[in-house]
Amino acid sequence: MTFSHSEPGTRARSWRTHARWPDPQDADRVLTGFSRVVVLAAHPDDEILGAGALVATASRRGMPLELLVLTDGEGSHPNSPTCTPEELASRRRHEARAAAALLGSLHGPTLLGLPDGALGDGHEEDITRMLVRLLGDARDALLVAPWRRDGHPDHEAAGRAAAAAAVRTGARLWEYPVWFWHWGDPENAPWERFVALGYDADMATRKAAALTLHRSQVAPLSGAPGDEVLLGPGFLEHFSGRQEVFLEDTPLDPSLDDLHGREVDPWGTTHRWYERRKRDLVLATLPRRRFARGLEVGCSRGELAADLADRCASLVAVDRSPTAIARARTVVPDQVDTAVLDAPTQWPDGVFDLVVLSEVGYFMSPVALEHLLSRVAGCLAERGVVVLCHWLHPIDGWVLDGQTVHERALRAVGLPPLMARYRDDDVEILVLAERADRPDPHG
Repeated sequence: MTFSHSEPGTRARSWRTHARWPDPQDADRVLTGFSRVVVLAAHPDDEILGAGALVATASRRGMPLELLVLTDGEGSHPNSPTCTPEELASRRRHEARAAAALLGSLHGPTLLGLPDGALGDGHEEDITRMLVRLLGDARDALLVAPWRRDGHPDHEAAGRAAAAAAVRTGARLWEYPVWFWHWGDPENAPWERFVALGYDADMATRKAAALTLHRSQVAPLSGAPGDEVLLGPGFLEHFSGRQEVFLEDTPLDPSLDDLHGREVDPWGTTHRWYERRKRDLVLATLPRRRFARGLEVGCSRGELAADLADRCASLVAVDRSPTAIARARTVVPDQVDTAVLDAPTQWPDGVFDLVVLSEVGYFMSPVALEHLLSRVAGCLAERGVVVLCHWLHPIDGWVLDGQTVHERALRAVGLPPLMARYRDDDVEILVLAERADRPDPHG
């Protein structure tokens, strides 16, 4: 998307008089469903434009609130003859702190100082990991971020990072458009995903006042060419009034599929001793020689599935990564049914007497893991066996680790009890099965 802030753009009236403009919900009532709010901005002022009234409302309610501003916005006036990027960054940091205080934020914004205009150049995963550390188990949290299709590369990079963090933590994600209102066409807008929050007059007044504090953006730096106003009155009209509009869309985290696309064998499954030994240990812990129908969730490139196929009359191997499944199909034998499937939201039909979860549980949010374990319990045949195998070292960029995954599996409702356990410095394997299913040592 290419646009200029100096162009007239779409008028605010064209949006607000559209037949599908959403009716606002009461912001206080909506926020009651969350215990905390995290607001992400690419530049100082984005958080005020897109979510200033929401910030003020959360502050008035006394909710835990974090404001994160990724850049100092030093690139807003690249041709200024009067203000260097360093001077502009200092001004904008001061403006952000003053605006946050006016909205009632007790701690002010956290300013990360990443390079303005370059968030998409190798910073997205770092932003995601920072958000994951901050959010943790975020099933009760609201994460607010720039829209992934806003048209500004920094906004879109911040939005993608937030979407990945929402997947990993279980946070509810709302995205706010900024420049989309300027260049977008109401006739082609994703109206079905819009959510409008309504505010009282005090919140609207606070937001308007906070915007005026971003003087470097709403007024000229000077009368010289290159110091023109960036956010003019026509643009600011989109953010006036007593409601804010967000988009609620499915958050996505393509990191694992991207990893499989970059590397043929990202985990070293074909050559690392840990991987070969781990697969041998899993096969050795299976309490029966043969199973009627097995399921492996998170099969990656299919090396373990190929081994499990020798122990199962039929086997279903699934992974959320299309690239991984494409490679798995070159490895597994014909009787293995492979599928791109985003467990636990999606799930294969039928029952299984063997379910294997290997190196997959910590690549889920805590609430998704709970759902996964419930799915497993619901698909087990009589005397079914569940095997969990996970690396025990820290997993950077995700909430869970292998030990936590196994602790939660042992407490999950509906799964068989622990029958066997293997653990060393690197890996732990749990076999969940009824005791009567132990093999006959003479058979």
